[in-house]
Amino acid sequence: MKIGTADLPLHYGSCPKWLFPRMVKLSKAISEVIIESYGTNEFLARLSNPYWFQAFGCVLGFDWHSSGLTTTVCGALKEGLKENNSIFIAGGKGKTSRKAIEEISKRGYAINLSGENIAELSKASRLTAKIDNNAIQDGFNIYHHSFIFDNTGKWTVIQQGMNEMTSYARRYHWLSSIVNERSFVNEPHSAICCDMNVKALNMTANESESARKCSVDLINDNPKHLERFFAKNKNKNQLSLTDFSNESNSFVMPREHFPKIEADMKIMLKAYEIQPKNYEELVLIKGLGAKSVRALALISELVHGCNVSWRDPCKYSFAHGGKDGWPYPVDKKNYDKSIEILQDALSNAKVGARLKLDAVRRLQRYIK
Repeated sequence: MKIGTADLPLHYGSCPKWLFPRMVKLSKAISEVIIESYGTNEFLARLSNPYWFQAFGCVLGFDWHSSGLTTTVCGALKEGLKENNSIFIAGGKGKTSRKAIEEISKRGYAINLSGENIAELSKASRLTAKIDNNAIQDGFNIYHHSFIFDNTGKWTVIQQGMNEMTSYARRYHWLSSIVNERSFVNEPHSAICCDMNVKALNMTANESESARKCSVDLINDNPKHLERFFAKNKNKNQLSLTDFSNESNSFVMPREHFPKIEADMKIMLKAYEIQPKNYEELVLIKGLGAKSVRALALISELVHGCNVSWRDPCKYSFAHGGKDGWPYPVDKKNYDKSIEILQDALSNAKVGARLKLDAVRRLQRYIK
């Protein structure tokens, strides 16, 4: 088996017109076999597994080393399963991602989910996007958000961010059962995949728990008294929040962001009026973005000594690891399980002989 790490550069252009219809047909067939054989729970879990998802994209015929695998596979699935009665996909790439809430509501009512259940799904969609954009500040801006859910209200999220400086991608996987065991703000991901390690403000880390609580307290305690941290100190021996951040955490808090941060006081005062009960509610406040999250985190650390994690939450490369252990040892058991599921699905998929044969050949590249 040929294994290693994968660089995922941005490939311009779109999926070839001859390929995408075949991806739609094949992804539909494989998905429906898995759902019928193993149930929607297993299918959602598979999509949240970076090993399986990457292998799935390769079997569908997309470039293994392109960031476009994520967006194109999710797009093919959405098109292929649009008439499925047990799995539904909302959102997508760019402007389509902003339609996720509307699509969740429309499909939810169509399959008779309760209003409460639809509200929970909509909240999950909003929270996962805001957390990966704001609570995790790793230099990757989210541009793709796919929210996949079943008719019982279970869900998975696959979203992707782009680093504009390097043109490399980072993929974020979520699964509702993991979030239910933990929370949306404490180690919530099933996987984060990238081939770059960076210095990141990670407010979802266990180490950031005290800073999350402190951030909520700072808001509920009237943030008016926080203004002094944004102004230059007259005493040259004292650091402002600007100086503190740029000296110790320059990657996360570039200086050019600071002239605008005073305007965030209006958002903080708005949050004060709402009185959020926890960090989830704080993150969800409309208008409270990355700069506010960052400022509250740094004040918590600078003034109150609350630990803030600067640990990059990325744990996987886009491939299946490397034989030399970089970026992590190959999980052979998980890898083989991915192949087994795909082999089984391909054997039973109702697609043309040629399409199935090509897919089997691609899959065989992964098998010893």
